[in-house]
Amino acid sequence: MPDLSIDSPYGRLTLSEEDGQLTRVRWAGEGGDRTDVLTEAAAQLADYFAGTRRTFDLPIAFRPGLQGEVMRAMCAIPFGETRTYGDLAKDLGAPAQAIGQACGGNPIPIIVPCHRILGASGLGGFSAPGGVETKVALLRHEGAASLLI
Repeated sequence: MPDLSIDSPYGRLTLSEEDGQLTRVRWAGEGGDRTDVLTEAAAQLADYFAGTRRTFDLPIAFRPGLQGEVMRAMCAIPFGETRTYGDLAKDLGAPAQAIGQACGGNPIPIIVPCHRILGASGLGGFSAPGGVETKVALLRHEGAASLLI
């Protein structure tokens, strides 16, 4: 599986592709493969971090079942806005705990914006290094920090 590593304001990211679709973004790693999908994903992430991109236009390998439904629902949340686990649970007809597990298992963070999902009475979790601090930094980057106060 081709991998490409890039530096970001939130640490080193490694992007993975399979069959022409983005399959994973993970913190750390080393990869130097230059495919069209990985090169475009790296460019779009650079634009996002520079503040000149608000949406991603990439071929994403959505997982099957509820995980994929949650991934698609997260992609539909506009830049700078948030939803709660309960909001997604209501929209998708699934328990909030299952939504939380699907968010926590999101293989493509940032591009599939799981950082935009909050708990009913708090931030909820975030699987990146730095945990919730990284989630808050991404929300601040998107101008959603006022929602956290």
